[in-house]
Amino acid sequence: MEERIEKLEKEIGIIKERNRKVEADKAWETSSIRKVLVALVTYVLITIYMYYLDVNRPLINAIVPTLGFLISTLTIGWAKSLWLRSKSKK
Repeated sequence: MEERIEKLEKEIGIIKERNRKVEADKAWETSSIRKVLVALVTYVLITIYMYYLDVNRPLINAIVPTLGFLISTLTIGWAKSLWLRSKSKK
């Protein structure tokens, strides 16, 4: 009996550890820091790409796709909420 309880306690510990990792991953995925970092990398890469394409004013023109990315990340949470609500009604 004690062996079984120890086994269950160990399994519960494993589940709790997994949940901590999942919560940390979720916090990172929804963090503003992550969004800003990805936007910054996006801006730099698009600027470099436009520079090599010889686009006029690549520093200015790279802002548009970067803003598009930021707007899309902000609306994803809203769209996900709507989608989850529609699924829970069924």
